[in-house]
Amino acid sequence: MFQTLVVQPIFNLLVFIYAILPGHNFGAAIIIFTIVVRLLMWPLVKKQLHHAKAMRKLQPELKRIKQETKGDRQKESLMVMELYKERQISPFGTIGILIVQLIILLGLYSGLSKVVKDPQAIIDNSYPWLRDLSWLKQLGSDISRFDASLFGVIDLKRAAIGPFYFPAFLLVVGSAAIQYFQSSQLMPQAKDGRKLREILKEAGNGKQADQAEINAAIGKNTKFIIPFMIFFFTVGLPAALSLYWLVGGLVAYIQQAQVLKQDETELEAIADASVGKEIIEGEIIEKPKTKKKKPASKKSKRRK
Repeated sequence: MFQTLVVQPIFNLLVFIYAILPGHNFGAAIIIFTIVVRLLMWPLVKKQLHHAKAMRKLQPELKRIKQETKGDRQKESLMVMELYKERQISPFGTIGILIVQLIILLGLYSGLSKVVKDPQAIIDNSYPWLRDLSWLKQLGSDISRFDASLFGVIDLKRAAIGPFYFPAFLLVVGSAAIQYFQSSQLMPQAKDGRKLREILKEAGNGKQADQAEINAAIGKNTKFIIPFMIFFFTVGLPAALSLYWLVGGLVAYIQQAQVLKQDETELEAIADASVGKEIIEGEIIEKPKTKKKKPASKKSKRRK
């Protein structure tokens, strides 16, 4: 099922782009494929950005709740969950896009691994209608014409290690770096937040740890953990995967930078209540407009 529903559509989309692209460069096809995938994921990405923006706005509210509860963990947790419910925000709202990206990466890896082992897989695993395209017909008669490189500079079939291949290593480092900046873009900015090590150290000395503070510290560590995992995951794989991750990260960073700068009323339309309305016991009541009283004229005063 994974092969039919995930691997084949992803692989054939890449092959289609490669077949119709002028020059038929495999690296350029991966770049265009990545941009297309990011555009198709735009609704999910926009939802993630809205979630990140709303979480940033909640930071003062969370700090206020912490001060009001004065160490009462149970009351603080209830108030925080009530706040999330009121603003229609899920603490785990950003996981969806990561899962989709992982599925695409696994599907792409499964398809590319076949091409790395045997370029003939481009023909064998393509849909029948794709094989009728002019370039695939030429490859079918002479598979040696397939060039798995990025503009003839980087061999996308080779990995960064085993033996060491510097161009592929640069792609790996670049993909990890852009993931760091991309994650930092979405992190709530808490200037007075403490490190996880300090919190756990105090907890080991008998002081009760603040769950909200722990979650914030874990979130900060995530922006280091994910790039670290990407580096070690891709360093031993074909450079084509690092190229995909690097381009995808660059496109995502640009999307996030532009959307996060937009007007807050557009990004937080779900989180904020409508202007001029109050929500009272589940009913939406519009605020009545008060008319300004005109000052009494001198003639009316004299009559009085």
